[in-house]
Amino acid sequence: MPTTQFIRKGQVIFREGTPSDFAFIIENGKFEVSRKKLSGKIEILDILDKNDIFGEMGIIDDHPRLATVRALEDGKVTLFGKEDFNNMFRKNPKALMPIIRTLTGRLRRYTKRERTLTR
Repeated sequence: MPTTQFIRKGQVIFREGTPSDFAFIIENGKFEVSRKKLSGKIEILDILDKNDIFGEMGIIDDHPRLATVRALEDGKVTLFGKEDFNNMFRKNPKALMPIIRTLTGRLRRYTKRERTLTR
């Protein structure tokens, strides 16, 4: 069953490389998504806020987290375990559309960013 969690500014929600056990929907607050480059430098991938979802990729493909997510301000998130996530989509397949749009948008942004960096 989905649960709500209050998050404090600066709190790390999860770290890159850790197991993917929950997806999160932001109720309020701002969250930074980052990863460590091979050089050791931290790269900020995205800033997320209300109604954004994160952590869904690992729930879908059972791979470890690809990034670290940290709260930029106090906030609140709803957590969905893998079973919750799957049940929601079995009962309401249309609920997948926002996630598909989110993933597609991220893929477009990251592809555009990669093209810019390789020029």
